[in-house]
Amino acid sequence: ARRPAPSMHRGSLVRTALTRVGSLSSARTLRPPPSRPPSAIAPRAVAMSAASFGTAAADGAPYGFSSSFDSGNGELVSATPHTLTVRMCEEPFTKADGRAHFQWFHFRVTGARGRALRVVVQNAGDASYPDGWRDYKAFASADRKHWRRVQTTTYVDGELIIDMDPVPGDCVYLAYFVPYDYERHLDLVAQASSHPNVSHATLGDTLDGRPLDCLRFGEPGRWTPEPAFAGESPEDKAAVEASRGSLPPWSRDGGAKRVVWILGRQHPGESMASWWMEGFVRRLLDAEDPTARKVLRRAVVYVVPNMNPDGSVRGHLRTNAAGANLNREWENPTPEQSPEVLWTRNAMDATGPVDLMLDVHGDEAEPYCFIIGGEGCPGWDERRASTQRAFKAAYARACPDFQTTFPLEYGTAPAGNVVTAKTQVTYRYNCVGMTLEMPFKDNVQLAQPDGWTPARCEKLGAAAVDALLDVLPELRE
Repeated sequence: ARRPAPSMHRGSLVRTALTRVGSLSSARTLRPPPSRPPSAIAPRAVAMSAASFGTAAADGAPYGFSSSFDSGNGELVSATPHTLTVRMCEEPFTKADGRAHFQWFHFRVTGARGRALRVVVQNAGDASYPDGWRDYKAFASADRKHWRRVQTTTYVDGELIIDMDPVPGDCVYLAYFVPYDYERHLDLVAQASSHPNVSHATLGDTLDGRPLDCLRFGEPGRWTPEPAFAGESPEDKAAVEASRGSLPPWSRDGGAKRVVWILGRQHPGESMASWWMEGFVRRLLDAEDPTARKVLRRAVVYVVPNMNPDGSVRGHLRTNAAGANLNREWENPTPEQSPEVLWTRNAMDATGPVDLMLDVHGDEAEPYCFIIGGEGCPGWDERRASTQRAFKAAYARACPDFQTTFPLEYGTAPAGNVVTAKTQVTYRYNCVGMTLEMPFKDNVQLAQPDGWTPARCEKLGAAAVDALLDVLPELRE
């Protein structure tokens, strides 16, 4: 059943419509970032760091270790001249999932250039998705700009082993996937907001006090079709009428703009979602891209590039600062546990019934790019199923890295499930809500040595604009 939309004019500016949303966050107490256990970890890191200038550490390991930076995750267990052993840090306990998640790692090794070093991630077998380690290759970078897979990565007896021979630089970063730091997110938001066709709104504050950024592309209201021809002859007019005769009324005559929402990074360790956003946002900003121009003439597109900035900065895989899995909070979000979802869902209510929502994720184990849709949601019908199939087919045509067949085990949400973004939005607005998944490892159908990369994420993000244009006419009856 479709829920009634709030009694607010659909064309209201999002920043005006959301005044009441942001005000709800003012009474909350901000949670401080978690402190790492004092123990010997910090002194060891300091002592070891001196080794890069020729001073051996007390335990004989002539290199340094740290994860104390944006999205860092990793605790030092032990260090010998040839083996560094670390553990991934657990996130706060997640009640909805019945466990404390971990699988994201991001740390650096200093002063080891040129030597052979084995890095052992000791607790990989206890991670949230241990099947994801099969055939997985870690990412490494000596300058934080150029990242390559470490092909000598193996998973043995519950340990992830990353062998570097030699270590490629004096300050080498290792990560589960290429990180996308908060400063880069702020850069993307600022650059997009400077465009004359883009408006910015802060939907509310996170538990750590960060703004939840939302970008609105285009103006709400009605659209009219582009000029159909330049001539004035009866033959020109007849040709236009013939070409338009089979079009549905909305495509032929114009009407109310479609309302589209694009979300990313509900699960903060899935940094590929942020790289996807770069491709999508930058294509919408391209004033010389005819597809983007046609989309923004027909739709207003709301983008939340990072739904979970706290978890992203803290180095979490799945959760926000409170340990909430945001993609299990959409039925009953609260300002104390999941404000990011509450602010976003309230914004969707305030801007009018949503026509299409795409929630961008990464999958630890599956070697494909794929979409999970609204199947199983209350009221799911053939009209929306057909539109969803059309979107997926158009996406596959626009970017061969996307496919519509696998994995076979996905496809239907548990009956009545409305706790995830795609299911709640599908049910709440009688629309098409979808989850896009990208691999942490590679698309097996177009495999390459460095596997799935940020550049491929960006291209997949840009191609979504083609698929969106294809289905806009079908989004409402």
